[in-house]
Amino acid sequence: MLPERFPPDDPREWLQRAHSNLIQAGIEREGIYLEDLCFQAQQAAEKALKALLLQRGVRFQRTHSLAVLISLLEQAGEFVPDRVRDAVRLTEYAVGARYPGLDEVIDREEYLEAVALAEAVVQWVEESIS
Repeated sequence: MLPERFPPDDPREWLQRAHSNLIQAGIEREGIYLEDLCFQAQQAAEKALKALLLQRGVRFQRTHSLAVLISLLEQAGEFVPDRVRDAVRLTEYAVGARYPGLDEVIDREEYLEAVALAEAVVQWVEESIS
């Protein structure tokens, strides 16, 4: 079942998109590159952070940098826990992991850590918004 759609400036739409990316990140199946799943994990974290920025009324430019997004939240007075801060490592999957030869092959341990980091960000944002 598809989720209800909201306007693009509504934090709920961004959080739903984050959930969609997180679900995709967790679909480990034969024929799917782990790099592609790590990209989905990065997208989940990025969209979740942008949902919180929207909810807090903080403007942001288009960026894949989780460090930039976290910095904007901190400048707005948001306390960002260490586990969410650790997710800045996901930024490397925003571009390099999407194309052949731009990044190293990702092993299963690295993939599982990427998904765990994305889950931590999405969960924190959900708790922060409610």
